[in-house]
Parts: sequence; C-alpha cells; structure tokens
Amino acid sequence: MTRWVRLQAVAVSGSVAEGLVVTLLPWVATTITDDPRQVSLVNVVGQAPWLLFSLFAGVLIDRVRRSAVLATAYAVQLGAALAVAAAGVLDAFSLPLLLVVAFVATSAQVLGDGASGALVPEVVPPDRLPAANTRLMAFDRGVVQFGVPPVMGVLVGVGLGTPAWVAVVAALVALVLLRGLRSAPAAPSDQHPLRDIPEGLRHLVGTPLLRWITLAVALGSFGASAAISMFVLYAQQVLHLGAVGYGVLLACVSAGWIASSLVVGPVVRWLGYSWAMRCSQAGMVVTVGLVAVLPPWAWAIAVNGFAQSAIVMVWNVCSQSSRQRFTPPALLGRVLTSHRALAWGCTPLGALAGGLVAAEFGLRAVWVMGALIQLAALAVTWAGLSPRAFREAELVAAGR
Repeated sequence: MTRWVRLQAVAVSGSVAEGLVVTLLPWVATTITDDPRQVSLVNVVGQAPWLLFSLFAGVLIDRVRRSAVLATAYAVQLGAALAVAAAGVLDAFSLPLLLVVAFVATSAQVLGDGASGALVPEVVPPDRLPAANTRLMAFDRGVVQFGVPPVMGVLVGVGLGTPAWVAVVAALVALVLLRGLRSAPAAPSDQHPLRDIPEGLRHLVGTPLLRWITLAVALGSFGASAAISMFVLYAQQVLHLGAVGYGVLLACVSAGWIASSLVVGPVVRWLGYSWAMRCSQAGMVVTVGLVAVLPPWAWAIAVNGFAQSAIVMVWNVCSQSSRQRFTPPALLGRVLTSHRALAWGCTPLGALAGGLVAAEFGLRAVWVMGALIQLAALAVTWAGLSPRAFREAELVAAGR
C-alpha cells in the first residue's frame, strides 16, 4: 500500500468517526432543549478550538513528525466517541457533557486537519495537489458524510449512543492504518516554539493572495456557521423531519461533494483559480439566500444543499491548493493553521449569532443574514482574487 493510498484510507476511517460524533451531537441536544440559543451552544463551543488552538497546533505540526500528530488527533477523537457511547449506555446525556465532547472532538479535528493537509505535499507532486485535495475532501464531506448521516439516523433508532460505538471502531481503524504511514522527520529548530507562531502569520498576512482568501473565508465561515447551528431545528420545526429524514437530508447535501469531485479538476483548469473562486462565491450568495425564501419542501432544500456543497467543494480545493502552492514546506503547518485560526475562528461567533437571530426573528432570518454576509465575501473575492493576483503570486513563489 503506497503512502498516498494509506493516507486516503486513514482519511476515510477518521472522517467516519468524526462525522458520526459531529452529526449526532446537535440531534442529542434537541432531545434536551428546543431553545435555539442553547442548541447553538453546541456549535459555539464546538467551533471554539479553531480560534483557541489553531496557531499552537501549527507549531506542533511543523515541530513534530506529522504522522505522529495525526495519530494523536485520532486518539483524542476515540476518547470523545467513547464518552458519548458511555453516556448513551448510562442514559447520562446532558448539555454540559455535549459541550465538553464538542470541544474535545473539534480540538482533535484542529490537529488532524492541519497534519493531514501538511502531509499531502509529502506524498504527491505539486501538479497533483488539486486532484489530491479534491479526493480527500470528497472522502471527508462526500463519500463519508453521504453515508454517515442516514446511518446515524437509523442507529439512533437502536439507541441514542449507538452511533458513537461505530465511531469508536472507525477511530481505532484509523489508528491502526496510521502505523504504516510514517512521515518525514520535522526540521530541527533551536527557536522557542512561541516564536514560531508569528512566522506562519507573517507569511499568511504578508502574501496578498492568501490574505484575501483568508478574509473571504472568515466572512463565509461566519455566515455558514450561523446556518449550520440552526439547521437541525430548521429540519425539525420547518421541514418536520425525524432523525432518519434529517440524516437523509444531510446525505443529499453532502452528495454534492461527490458530484463536484468528478468535475472540479476540469472546472479549475478551464476557469482558472481566480474565476473558479469568484463563481463559487457568487453561487454561495444565491444558494444561502434561497433557503430563506423557499417553501418548506424537504426535496427543494435537499437540491439547493446539493448545489451549495458542490460549489463549496470547488472553492475549498482552490483555497487549500493555493496555500500549499505559495507556502514554503517548513512553514506549511503554521500557515494552514493560521488560516484556520483567522478564518474558521469566526465560526463560534457565527453559531452564536445564528442562535440569537433565530430566537429573536425566527429561523428563516438566519439565512437572510447569511446571504448578506456571503455577499460581502463575494465583494472581497472579486477585489482580491483576480487572475493578475494569482499570476503575481506564482512569480513570487518561482523566485523564492
């Protein structure tokens, strides 16, 4: 088994574990309370590690063998799944427990996503980065999350904690597979670890193209997180879906990743990075706004979600590949996690805003707010991600 094949297998099993836990927690929260503000707390606390730990995770990824960091992440994910499984057996679910598990599970994801993203350039050549990132994202949000949500809905019928036991097995499989994936040793450094952090931030903020991408993602993540935090209540109260219906709806949304993964490479080659990202962001404005005005038809929301996830796939491949292309290898871990700290760090605030807006103005108002924020992100994308900006970044990288 080649290193690239093994990394893909690890990504699939690890994403099953993560997907089951992340999909289950909001549903369990709605069995405890139907207050939008309290339900949104699961997402607020669950997204906080992106803001709190990303910069430190980047230092660790660049200082320690990356395969070891990935193994640590899945070990933590295993512990989070075990806690949920035990709570199901003991009938001990509570909102504080869900908040702790959400925080721990996302902390593992901060390490795991950063380490796997930094590993990709080690196992594939530069010209294959878009294809490799497409494959991993298709596994993470497509194949895995296409199958995971309906399975979660069925397993919940057996027992509220049953999906967590399946997550335990998946995390164990990921850890076993990782034993055969040994990455290159980290570059030695005599510098104090805390002094490593500004280097990644300086490169990210000092590279105009990467700076504009991060700003656009920060805005988009805020709006998307507000919607995600309320989606389970939207499914229950507006669409009147049960656990299985909710799972199928999420699967239909994630299926867009699978469809998009088949064409994202040709689309990016045809349009180029600049226009692919501009068109993707314009599509986000439309698809987010449609949720606010569509009738309560589950099939229409599913189709719209399918289109939205396909659009996001194109953006994410271009975004991740840009950071990998225009960052020196020794800085890659810190730059990837610095981006997530600045961009995804907005997601707890977005989730909190979603709960407050839903409680005050109703669930549909969350998507009105989201569409306006995505419109602001479109303005940033149009201003900063021009074809000329990409050409200039390529010239700087070539002369580095």
